Amino acid sequence: MNAPVDPTTTPAWSALTDAASGFAPDLRAWFDTDPGRVERLSHPLADLHVDLSKNLVTDEILALLVRLAEQTGVAERFAQMLAGVHLNTSEDRAVLHTALRRPAGETPALVVDGQDVDTDVHAVLDAMDAFANRVRSGEWVGVTGKKVTHVVNIGIGGSDLGPVMVYEALRPYATAGIEARFVSNIDPTDMAQKT
Repeated sequence: MNAPVDPTTTPAWSALTDAASGFAPDLRAWFDTDPGRVERLSHPLADLHVDLSKNLVTDEILALLVRLAEQTGVAERFAQMLAGVHLNTSEDRAVLHTALRRPAGETPALVVDGQDVDTDVHAVLDAMDAFANRVRSGEWVGVTGKKVTHVVNIGIGGSDLGPVMVYEALRPYATAGIEARFVSNIDPTDMAQKT
């Protein structure tokens, strides 16, 4: 595995720095003078509509960002991540959060260091699904013998931000009577307030 390229050492970075020095964003003027901006900067992506037109980017900046991605090997590193290559250099291990999104039974299976990651991941996802269904149905009860009404997520960084984002996005579909609370630090006062 090659070490990641320091983006600040690339020609594209220098070009972006030069472009930034004279950059005077005026989104309203861009829309006034460029009637094709929305169409040109909007792209379908699976079931999503990605609209970059309302961001402070120009065609030049986007082209330079693409060059930066090419010069730093972003596509190659992404492919390596999906293949289970050890990209986490501090711990010498694969970066496997992408395995959570792989459909069950996808071929070829993702095998890392001799371990079938797909099978392991889907066993855990299935167990989580079964547990969540038991909690929502009331079959799983707390130490008091009563139905669970509060779930406390303890996490810092992505282990907090991700669950909060998903909870907020799916809140309209939540089971009535169950509330999630989030603790994102080691402050005992915060924990006491949330539990």
